[in-house]
Amino acid sequence: MFEKYVIVPGTLRNTVAEGRSTGYEIGVRMPYYRGLALSMVEDVALTVDGVRALAEATTVTVHGNSYRLTELGAVTDDRWELGEVAVVRVAHPGGLAPGEHDVEVVQRLRISYMPVPGGGRARAVVELSD
Repeated sequence: MFEKYVIVPGTLRNTVAEGRSTGYEIGVRMPYYRGLALSMVEDVALTVDGVRALAEATTVTVHGNSYRLTELGAVTDDRWELGEVAVVRVAHPGGLAPGEHDVEVVQRLRISYMPVPGGGRARAVVELSD
């Protein structure tokens, strides 16, 4: 429903620690008209330039709270609200090269009244920010 708002423009950037690029991050929104407990977010799959980020190397930060993607199923006391930008961060030594990147985000959401998981898919060419 809200797939065109999922990838937040201007938020793709490399993460840096001790002067070295350690990975990359991007802001994303949920494509669902209501917020959900994080335990109902089954996946936030991020693919950049055809390479899917490993779930084990991915964290999701919502309103300052960071969780490993693989641990979201246990987070019952925190929510991701409609319109709220979450930061998806991937550990990827060296980060991304400068320039444009083909970014795809596929979210898998468990919604109580739907017999199958919902979610959404968004794709955009995004410029790496400084």
